[in-house]
Amino acid sequence: MRIALDALGGDFGARPNVIGALKAAKQLDAHIILVGDEVVLRRELAEQGYSDKLPNQISIVHAPDVIDMGADPAREVRAKKTASIVVCASLVRKGEADAFVSAGHSGAAMVASLFGMGRMKGVSRPAIATPMPTYTGVSLLLDGGANADCKPIHLLQFAVMGSAYMQKVFDIESPKVGILSIGEEETKGNHLVKHTVPHMRGIGVNFAGTIEGRDVNTGDVDVVVCDGFVGNIVLKLAEGLAKTMLNMIKREVKKRPLAILGALLSKSAFKAVKDHTNPDNYGGAPLVGVNGVALIAHGKSNEVAIFNALKNAKKLVEKNFIADVAKKMEDLKDVFAKIEEQSAKEGE
Repeated sequence: MRIALDALGGDFGARPNVIGALKAAKQLDAHIILVGDEVVLRRELAEQGYSDKLPNQISIVHAPDVIDMGADPAREVRAKKTASIVVCASLVRKGEADAFVSAGHSGAAMVASLFGMGRMKGVSRPAIATPMPTYTGVSLLLDGGANADCKPIHLLQFAVMGSAYMQKVFDIESPKVGILSIGEEETKGNHLVKHTVPHMRGIGVNFAGTIEGRDVNTGDVDVVVCDGFVGNIVLKLAEGLAKTMLNMIKREVKKRPLAILGALLSKSAFKAVKDHTNPDNYGGAPLVGVNGVALIAHGKSNEVAIFNALKNAKKLVEKNFIADVAKKMEDLKDVFAKIEEQSAKEGE
């Protein structure tokens, strides 16, 4: 198993990537390919105690360029062939890596994956599938921001791919799929939702109907489907709300001596909640719909997040996720073709 890691991607540079890779190389029985400026990577490896030679199961592929976070990702990917994200996708395409992980520019990771590995046959648009903590476990929200504007066919394909991911990674035999809307009644919603719902029961997924925003974290459904504009807002709102609530609790506890005592007694419970809601423990979001395994980790990923992303990438390869999704898309190609034809006639 060979996994390419964009070793300079993310807000914190090489350190968390290198530390996460070293842990993965030791614990996952996988070979990690560090992709980035070799001088920088060797310097960081030396700080971790590997100044003489590379550790076992670690290699370096020199990629001196870095994607500019403020630039247009498509332009950057075309212009910088030796950027770390571009090289990672190229290694997968050439069969020199089985998967790649990046905490860098998510837009560039998607463009590099499309240009480098290609879109899976039968998939109109790839999507970012983001794990979301729920009361009962975890759900998968897609699209998390790759496609701001979508058509019904896109949401339907997201449902199929998201369902396959939950089957493979979380071992859920028949994942429940819900479409995010403004009401539980299927007559509510915008144009996109209303024209997607009638087709959901004919694509082989366990469709649970439409759900509201408050249902995303209840665990009532395993896959939450929406366009990338709505999905990204949901993700950022949830992240901001979690931080705000935590800070508010800390502030109020500090005001009350008895509350401080109660907080100390409840420390283990608070830690359990924190661990369950910590995105670092879910190891990034897979880019589903491209012809290869690619995981996009959070820009603020630490070494724990990087390790878990590498772990999930390995699991997807071992469970033949790409082949499984490709078969599902092949089996549904006639169904999707009819839906697209009908949508075109109706001007959707």
